[in-house]
This record gives sequence, C-alpha cells and structure tokens, in this order.
Amino acid sequence: MFRELLAAACAQVVEQADLRLAADGAAALVACRSCAPDLVVLDLELPDIDGLDLLGELRMLAPRLRVIVLSSHTDEFSLHRATLAQVNGFVDKDGQPVVILAEAIREVSAGRQYLSPIVHQVKLAMRNDPAAFNKVLTDREVEMLALIGAGAPDDEIAARFSLRPITVKNHRRNILSKLGLHSTPDLMRYALEKGFVRIRRRRPPAVAPAP
Repeated sequence: MFRELLAAACAQVVEQADLRLAADGAAALVACRSCAPDLVVLDLELPDIDGLDLLGELRMLAPRLRVIVLSSHTDEFSLHRATLAQVNGFVDKDGQPVVILAEAIREVSAGRQYLSPIVHQVKLAMRNDPAAFNKVLTDREVEMLALIGAGAPDDEIAARFSLRPITVKNHRRNILSKLGLHSTPDLMRYALEKGFVRIRRRRPPAVAPAP
C-alpha cells in the first residue's frame, strides 16, 4: 500500500514517467536491468537486503542514477552511511513522505540535494557536535563500533578484520577514549542511541478467532 502511494506521488510530479515498482532488492535489480532508470526511490529496509548495500549494484546498471532514500530511521549512523553512499535525497518515512517526496523529486531532478526537515536537523546536530563519531573515529573504528554495539566478541571482530584479539581490545580502548565513554556497556548504549544497532520489534503472535 505504501509503495503504491509513493508511485502515485511520483506520477503526479513527473507526468508520463515510466514507473516500475519493486517489492525487494532482487526485483529492483531486474527492473533496473530492463530500463536503466534516471531516479530510484530506495527504501533502506528491504526484505532481502539493506538498501544501501544494494545501491552499488544499481549504479553499475545505471551510472547516471539519482537516488532518494526512504527510512523510518533518521539516526546519525543512517545519515552517515547515506552521506558516504552519496545519495541525492533522504526522506523520513515517519513524517509526511507522500507530500515531501514530490518536493524531493523536483529538487533531485534539478540536480540539487534534498533532505526532509527531520533529516536536516540530524545533519545539523552532527555538524555542530565536535565529538560526533564521524569526526573523532576512523572508518575502521566506526565499523568496529557497529560490531561491538551488536555484542560481537573480540575474537569474532578480530577474525572479521584479520587482527589479533589484543589489537581489537586496543581499538576498543581507543574508541572509548575518543567518545569519552568508560565501559563496553557504555559503548553498546551509545551504538543503540546513534543507530549503529537496532532492537527489532517482534510481531505479536496471531490470535485465533474465538469459536
């Protein structure tokens, strides 16, 4: 239903546009192979893949592609990743995405960047924070923080980066120092607050109708 609403919004902005809808990343790749789109509205949480992980493949199929991402998460880490991926627009799904998307499409189609109001506030807060993680941590430390926040043990993190566990401990100590934190639980709370990890909400079990 949400996808259909967004498609209707796109059709109002770009008349006679050739619109293709995709329910997941695999379907998006199939659609891009057949039409090489000028613009993609990309949800960051797809059923089969992270939206930003899909972006590289989409751009290989359509090198001039412009991308507007949609997300219900407007945390600092999501914005950081989207910025590194050089997306052209970022729209908050929890606001008024159908209304805002029309403005985003116009701006991005004209070669400008678009951030919805909430996303712009997050970007401004990061810019004004001298201790923001993207300013004080290295790229590797940012990756490690995501794993530490998810509760990964040192040996698993070490294997991921081809390091010794003692080296991971040293990195952990450096990350704590740079962020002004004092313990691994502090790091895990920080990672949760900034969007490095998320608590997945379980759907309530179905209730059988009363006889």
